[in-house]
Amino acid sequence: MNTANKRDIPTEEVLVERAKALVPMLLERAAEVEKNRAVPADIIAAFKEAGFFRILQPKRWGGYEMNPSVFYKVLMELGRGCCSSAWNAMILGVHPWEFGLFPQQAGDDVWSAKDDVIVASSYAPVGSIKKVEGGYVLSGRWPTSSGTDHGEWVILGGFERDDQGKPFNKLSFLVPRSDYTIVDDWHVFGLAGTGSKSVELKEAFVPEHRTHSTTDYLMSDRGDMYLYSFQQVFYSSVASAIVGMAQGGVDEFIRQMKTRVNGSNGLRAALSPYVKDRLGNAQARVRAARARILNIAQETTRYVESRQLVPLSERVAINLDIARCGRESEEAVMLLFKATSARGIYLDNPLQRILRDVIAGANHITQNADDTAGILGGYLLGEPLPPLLFSRDPLPQ
Repeated sequence: MNTANKRDIPTEEVLVERAKALVPMLLERAAEVEKNRAVPADIIAAFKEAGFFRILQPKRWGGYEMNPSVFYKVLMELGRGCCSSAWNAMILGVHPWEFGLFPQQAGDDVWSAKDDVIVASSYAPVGSIKKVEGGYVLSGRWPTSSGTDHGEWVILGGFERDDQGKPFNKLSFLVPRSDYTIVDDWHVFGLAGTGSKSVELKEAFVPEHRTHSTTDYLMSDRGDMYLYSFQQVFYSSVASAIVGMAQGGVDEFIRQMKTRVNGSNGLRAALSPYVKDRLGNAQARVRAARARILNIAQETTRYVESRQLVPLSERVAINLDIARCGRESEEAVMLLFKATSARGIYLDNPLQRILRDVIAGANHITQNADDTAGILGGYLLGEPLPPLLFSRDPLPQ
């Protein structure tokens, strides 16, 4: 089903402006979203209407098939309004890109009747995966499926194991809503509004065409925009949402400090050199993280548009470049929060919510700058890379 010519594709500028236009509404709704522990359907509908879920969707199924950097820029704007809503936009909006990796029939299964169906996910390889004739049987509970209430399908991660139980491949499995139940166990201190509940399956059959390997990175005849690695596109999307949240923290700090008066001396807080120093250094961290994400997209686009895979040496370094975005965003908002004194700890102060949300986002596995730094350092020293991250087997330098 190719509906690309039935719909005008907006420009990058139009999509980013649409995201900016939603920020005031998202700011107004952020406390409500956190209180309800889920992003309401009307906000998801606004994202859908704006075309955000089509940015990475293949044209074959009605999407825009745009460069991932467009998606990243949209997320960086949405994060300035409501962290949890931006997180839902990120996770639900990145899945359409993955259909460039699945066999074509998977996309037909989801979008042949309606091309705006939303797909959720939980990539943690925690369930039971059993190979059977024609596919796999899945059982278990997968946690943290963000925005899963809005999904009609879910992508689940799992290990494929040999006869001795040793993992030799990591797969994505596409499962319809009829085959799983949602478990409301999302009670957390940060990103509480993402509705990241668990999904539970009992002996659900997944046909072969609804699976693909997230470990393998191989050349194929798919479109240029689907020649990036899974890790790069998914990890950069997470980082972009967090960078947007951190920029929202900067925005909120500016709003507060422009009018705040120092209780001890009666002077405007904005006159304090320490307030200005923290603000400048926080903004520098956020801008650096943003620039890093977009530079990675630009540099790797040169490879995929010439029908080349991104070299291994680049991919190993990129994983750390992306992971550090979460850490630096967290540092930026903490710098600002420490300048709010006792006022910052009240629950009606938006900055404390943003701080909690950024900390939670920076705890995502894609933002693990510690292990990722060790992997890059070991690689540079000639050590083999860990299996199932860049390939099925350990890779030498």
